[in-house]
Amino acid sequence: MVMEAILLMLGVTACYTISSLSDKYAVSKAKFTGDEFTFLMCSSMSVFLLFTLPFQKLSFTFSWQSFAAILLIALCKLTEFQMSALVLKQLSAFELKAWLGITLFVSYITDVLYGADLRAIKLLCIAITGAGLIFIARSGSGEKKEYRKIALPLVLYLGAKYGYGLVIKAFTAYVSPTVQLVPALMIVAVIMLLRIKPSEIIKKNKQGVRNVVLARIPNTAGMLMENAVIAISLANYSFIQPMILVSLFLIGLIRRESHSRLNLLGSIISVIGVVLFQAI
Repeated sequence: MVMEAILLMLGVTACYTISSLSDKYAVSKAKFTGDEFTFLMCSSMSVFLLFTLPFQKLSFTFSWQSFAAILLIALCKLTEFQMSALVLKQLSAFELKAWLGITLFVSYITDVLYGADLRAIKLLCIAITGAGLIFIARSGSGEKKEYRKIALPLVLYLGAKYGYGLVIKAFTAYVSPTVQLVPALMIVAVIMLLRIKPSEIIKKNKQGVRNVVLARIPNTAGMLMENAVIAISLANYSFIQPMILVSLFLIGLIRRESHSRLNLLGSIISVIGVVLFQAI
């Protein structure tokens, strides 16, 4: 089970690293608004997910829990995509992943409430990882961050990311994760369709649309593997974000991007925390 979780987490990390870089491009260079970005994300991923349905084991019970799960996932994804578009105007994809480390402790406690053993050594590993992430977030990129402008969107984004994992885990007994996700993404896409005109998005930046849509292919694969990780452990789900952060850091080194000592120290500490949590 441990090896299965690690392999799934590595797969999600690879897929989400690609899509994270694309997301930053979408809002900082392609200049898509939050509504446009959300529409492109949800409409394309719902289509890609539909192609995977024949290859999955699906379940659905006709109950209020099943419909509640779909609506809650829609709310989480709507909040996540809308808030990420706002936050990424101030933060890099690297810094945003660092802030997601806040959900580590909450996710582990949730696992404990679901029956996992509460172990002090695990809490120590989370604390180590969290310390590394704080160093990374504080290091920034040399540019002044106006956190007052993004404080609320950042909090909502973090809540949506944690909420997604919690809903998937809580309602899987009533409806399988993909059956929760596909209609939820369609609902969000329809809501956005009432607020934007797809033809104008294409006129605005045809290449940007193509890049964002193509990046949803690895994003979709990542979401499927991510749901499998959630079924194993909500804490492992939260540790995916630091792993993506480390991946982005390594890409930065390959590109010879400058990193402060605080950034480097934080990355090393985060790696130690993640590895120890999985090994112990």
